[in-house]
Amino acid sequence: MHCVLGAVTLLAGLAAGQSLKRLDTSLAILTNNDLQGKYPMGRIQLLHLANTRIGQSSPSADTAVIVTDARSSRDGYDRICSALGEQPFSEKKGKGKATVLQPLLNHLRYEGRASASSKFWVSGSTISATGETSKGQDRGSYPVLCTNKAPYSNESSQDTSSKWQISVDVNNQSLTGLVFTHRLSFRFLGVRYAAKPERFTYSSVFKGKGEATSALEHGSQCAQGSDTGSEDCLFLNVWTPYLPNPNSRPDKKQLRPVAFWIHGGAFTGGTANDATFDGGNMASRGDVVVVAINYRLSTLGFLALKDGKTNGNYGLADQITALEWVRKNIQSLGGDPDRVTIFGQSAGAGSVRALIASPKATGKFSSAILLSNLGGINYGTTYSKYYTIDEQVSVAANTILSATNCTNAASQVDCLRALPASTLTKLGGARYIVQDGTYITSSELSLSGPQLPINIMMGITHDDGAPFINFPKTTNQTEYLSSQGFSLPPPSLFPVTPTTGNRTLDLYNASARLATDGIFRCIDQATAYTGLKNRRFKPVYYYEFDRTYQTTGWPKTDVCEPPRTKSHPNGDPSLPYLKCHSGELYYVFGTLARQGLPMRDEGDLPFEQFVLDSFVSFIRTGDPNPDKDYLKARGYKNTLEQVERASKWKPATKEGGMTLRSLNWPVSRQGGFRELEQCEGLGLGLGYYGAK
Repeated sequence: MHCVLGAVTLLAGLAAGQSLKRLDTSLAILTNNDLQGKYPMGRIQLLHLANTRIGQSSPSADTAVIVTDARSSRDGYDRICSALGEQPFSEKKGKGKATVLQPLLNHLRYEGRASASSKFWVSGSTISATGETSKGQDRGSYPVLCTNKAPYSNESSQDTSSKWQISVDVNNQSLTGLVFTHRLSFRFLGVRYAAKPERFTYSSVFKGKGEATSALEHGSQCAQGSDTGSEDCLFLNVWTPYLPNPNSRPDKKQLRPVAFWIHGGAFTGGTANDATFDGGNMASRGDVVVVAINYRLSTLGFLALKDGKTNGNYGLADQITALEWVRKNIQSLGGDPDRVTIFGQSAGAGSVRALIASPKATGKFSSAILLSNLGGINYGTTYSKYYTIDEQVSVAANTILSATNCTNAASQVDCLRALPASTLTKLGGARYIVQDGTYITSSELSLSGPQLPINIMMGITHDDGAPFINFPKTTNQTEYLSSQGFSLPPPSLFPVTPTTGNRTLDLYNASARLATDGIFRCIDQATAYTGLKNRRFKPVYYYEFDRTYQTTGWPKTDVCEPPRTKSHPNGDPSLPYLKCHSGELYYVFGTLARQGLPMRDEGDLPFEQFVLDSFVSFIRTGDPNPDKDYLKARGYKNTLEQVERASKWKPATKEGGMTLRSLNWPVSRQGGFRELEQCEGLGLGLGYYGAK
């Protein structure tokens, strides 16, 4: 078995826009990616714990090779490696056995892309998939292992010069992307999936006209806030570890699963260009294709009017258009259109929930991950329950029409179209998914009926609701909760416990518990329970993050950070702190080092590896329990140790009960659904949806 494809990298030395078609090969990168990357000393803050340098460059940072299609040695050496600006890989360590290459070769064997008898061309010899090297004459035709010396990148330092560029035919366009995503994956940014639609109309899939197009930089984010972004914003970003040979029919077995990311931001802000969601590490370590999309936001994305034609849900429709683009085109970039997992956080999770409910999205994805979906009470309600158009007009559109003097216009929609985008995005009240009769046809996701043909994983952070309330300026619980829009709950369920020595902080902690239960935990547990009870869902892998790393941009709240101590100047995660909204994102995408953030203790890096490996396992297989043989083949020791010392992550099932996974370090544990008494007291118990 000589055909082999691993995961792709940056093709060095190609002339700008040189076509992969002309090279006549598929390309893949093999690398040992431990998420530490390679960075200049001093850029990453180092933390010394037990003589361990946490946050330094990876010891395997320079181990990466490019894999080509099978070639004769001369053709492989002279044409392929040279065209990439590389040389045949030289295995210098060991006596007759590969050492640096062995984990990479083991990965190929595990994936079935090589057998024990497979051979590869390296410098001056061949090497087998078991690591045996041989010299001398060999007239066989084997894949070539080329060096991979492309530079690493980070958010502040990226080399986009022509020698790191490659062009691939996608969607009747020649897309010029980068092969430099810190030596880990191909990167195609700002890829148009829909032409700019007329304001308040639905998007449609874009089709190229044979043009050459740059995919070297992000496209514009969608208009939002006072004056940022553009209405011409329907772009997506792709990170892929594999590019198939465009001159051959794609081998279905070689195509990678696709992770389709939908950003959050309350449906009023956010962008796929956020560095937090850089997909390079997920693509490389997980061997998947990552896609992140923009979609229209705020009034421009969701306004509905009572005119019979302006029916809203434009942003949701954009997400479906992007899914259609992926279905049609992703195999040109190495992805399998039949294995697409949609995943999103916050409003992105609300989008995933709506896509599960939408008849227009049926059949366009095979799995779904909902990270911190909102619902329940107060602010969260409308993310899981959908207004009628009349209700949305009453709640939002009338205010917008009045503020823009369009209420009495002959055509309200034409009046709004004549205004600057910033005028409308500043009036961000129309952020609601609505029952438009086409994209959304019910008041909420139906939790009865035939079983949905998708795998589901969902969960929250332990204190997800904490950033959604303001810190109190009083110790009067009734007064404070009223100011935050909450009714006073039964005191026994959310007691203000004097534990910190600070009465306002004690009140805040009790109220954060209320906000988390009311907006996140109860509604999501009830969703899983009812969907399982009615056999609408397959087994649901449910979780809570009991360890988080707060993002730098939001909410910037001290209580969401672990206490700083002399031994842990960046915070000690073993001490009490609130595990707040968005605190799982760096772990899921594996972007701590890329963001230049410190490892706070000896657990941050292995936990980051474990979380990414678990989420990617679900994307690859529908099960978040990483296969031990896969972990051994790839050399993922930290995750393997966690898997071996912890029990298996069990799904919640109708027969087996409501069980969740506490994601933590050093051990993740299995337990029952949480705060059941509190949820019942809020009227959001497991029977909230009337499960039979």
